[in-house]
Amino acid sequence: MTPAARIAAAIEILDRTLAGTPAEQVLTTWARGHRFAGSGDRVAIRDHVYDVLRCHGSYALLGGAAEGAPSGRALMLGLCRAQGLPIEDLFTGEGFAPAALTEAERAALAAPMPEDLEILDWPAWLRPAVAQALGADFGAVSALMRTRAPVFLRVNLAKVSRAAAQAALADEGIETQAHSLADSALEVMAGARKLAASKAYAAGLVELQDAASQAMIGMLDLRPGMRVLDYCAGGGGKALALAAREPQAKVAVHDIDAGRMRDIPARAARAGATLRTCPPGRPGGPYDLVLVDAPCSGSGTWRRTPEAKWRLTPEALAALVETQRAILQQAADLVVPGGVLAYMTCSVLGVENTGQAEWFAQTYGWPVETCRQLTPMQGADGFFGLVMRRPA
Repeated sequence: MTPAARIAAAIEILDRTLAGTPAEQVLTTWARGHRFAGSGDRVAIRDHVYDVLRCHGSYALLGGAAEGAPSGRALMLGLCRAQGLPIEDLFTGEGFAPAALTEAERAALAAPMPEDLEILDWPAWLRPAVAQALGADFGAVSALMRTRAPVFLRVNLAKVSRAAAQAALADEGIETQAHSLADSALEVMAGARKLAASKAYAAGLVELQDAASQAMIGMLDLRPGMRVLDYCAGGGGKALALAAREPQAKVAVHDIDAGRMRDIPARAARAGATLRTCPPGRPGGPYDLVLVDAPCSGSGTWRRTPEAKWRLTPEALAALVETQRAILQQAADLVVPGGVLAYMTCSVLGVENTGQAEWFAQTYGWPVETCRQLTPMQGADGFFGLVMRRPA
């Protein structure tokens, strides 16, 4: 496919995504219907689509569309302008290229480039809250959120050292470098597509996990024999990280939806970890440490899931806040006197983070031992962690 044909395909896919169909579903359907497109074409088109979703607001403006109601064509015009691509050569209407530019489009593209474009790539209704939460870092974080997120691995320290894992990965053509946020974190610099089929992954030496998430696990005080519960375990990533840090801890996993935990047994076997699975709604207990990785907006991970930020509504955010409080209340009852409750979100929003910390302090009065907010400025996802101790 020519570069122009790839842009035309991205326009088609974006129009379907804007109409409400998830981008991954549209991309898969498009690929099945266009078998002639090679792997390089599919990668390039996917990159176009996700670049646009990360920069939806600014690209809409650059492409001449009104904020909030762009077409796929306007968004791709904005992408081409932002990336300095030869728009006149790509929008020709010849062959499989997008239609030639209209006079209105030419006029919009000739307008001066606005300043502070990065802040447009948060939903308009959410910008004041993000700005308040990030303070002086708002502009810098906004700019980073427009870029692709790094790929991180967590080294299974129960099996191998970080240096030895790096060497094993390098033997398979996967280049990594140590990351400062956690002693188990590796950033993948080359060969990421080889990971799933690698011997290092199959042997349980490494798992995919963002460095910020690893950093939050690293701040927990784990001891042999400690009874630990991952209350909202999902796929079990944090439970596996806990077990790797202290193999002699007794780690249990729980989730209200058992289906989310279906991959945990296989992942635990690969990692050489022992995890006890609790039935939904019956977490057992009490525990010395209860970890709540709460359902949240995911705003700290929107570089990875940019579609989610444009689908979030004020009503959905308010419902998440109430869900988080209900989960915190449930989890608090499972902590032994003198034990620890750790609350985490992959969010940068104050209402989900410091706001919940203040609410819990007012409701329960437990002393806070650690409160930490990470943003992409530290090189990974946005993440919040709060550690509180139940009075003895």
